[in-house]
Amino acid sequence: MSTESGRDLRALPKAHLHLHFTGSMRSATLTDMAARRGIVLPDLLQEGERVHVPADERGWFRFQRLYDAARACVRSEADMRRIVDEAAADDAAEGSGRLEIQVDPTSYAPFVGGLTPALEIVLDEARAASARHGVEVAVVVAASRLRHPLDARTLARLAARHAGEGPGEVVGFGLSNDERRGDTSAFAPAFAIARHAGLASVPHGGELLGPTHVDQVLDQLEPDRLGHGVRSVEDPAVLERVLESGVALEVCPASNVSLGIYATSADVPLRALAQAGAQVALGADDPLLFRSRLVEQYRTAREVHGFTDTELAQLARGSILASRASATTKDRLLAGVDDWLATPAG
Repeated sequence: MSTESGRDLRALPKAHLHLHFTGSMRSATLTDMAARRGIVLPDLLQEGERVHVPADERGWFRFQRLYDAARACVRSEADMRRIVDEAAADDAAEGSGRLEIQVDPTSYAPFVGGLTPALEIVLDEARAASARHGVEVAVVVAASRLRHPLDARTLARLAARHAGEGPGEVVGFGLSNDERRGDTSAFAPAFAIARHAGLASVPHGGELLGPTHVDQVLDQLEPDRLGHGVRSVEDPAVLERVLESGVALEVCPASNVSLGIYATSADVPLRALAQAGAQVALGADDPLLFRSRLVEQYRTAREVHGFTDTELAQLARGSILASRASATTKDRLLAGVDDWLATPAG
């Protein structure tokens, strides 16, 4: 355990690089949206309990069913704008200077006139929320493994048209959903489109499946960051390849436990990854379902894994450097991390 009394984790400048659009919702917001439309939510979502499922396909199905139930409540431009605004407000309150929120506009397109309007609504609100809350909000467009790879190419082209680095711009292209589904290599052309436009490659990998899958993702999708990637630690050769490739890992401890990858927070190999020299960016993934926001991930590092404030600052630096923020923004946030460390512990 850390011997430091601990500085305020909310005051630590950080970047949040792994947060899903629907999964970012506040419980009260979901309840309100469902009530306005007469939708009866599953008991678990109504009770506000933390999802906990086994790490098998049946467990993933249960998780996905809950996620889909929440997503089905988002049916208008106003709903979408509310989610972005509240995500920005919540992140700003937790010390995030940069949020790169991940969205697949496909599910919301039917309610707002198509894929392009769906993405542009998110981008427009990201710009407004950035100014409103003092946190830069950029967007990662994500394809789904459950859909045809040609759909991923369509999304990659759409993302490429909005590529940039500032608030309200697309900074990356991802691939989400069950890692056991779909052929990873079939999504390579979509990632090539995104890379050509200067977007970061940020697919999920190495959570539900082990290091062999990490190898496949490295080979076929050439990631700049890997969503999760924790199980690369199970094979020293794969972990060394991650390190040598300079791939940052978006580690989400609460997700790992809720999805049954590890039995307890103490089993998440955060310390092992940090000691190996991995660039780690902590993320909350889906706070709506895992009941744990960004600061709680840092608190887990401190209280469960014994990270000192110096080590926590290094995690924050890793998140900032792994972001697609401008050099000016990175310098400002990094200076803030130094200032945080220079402040006496409480």
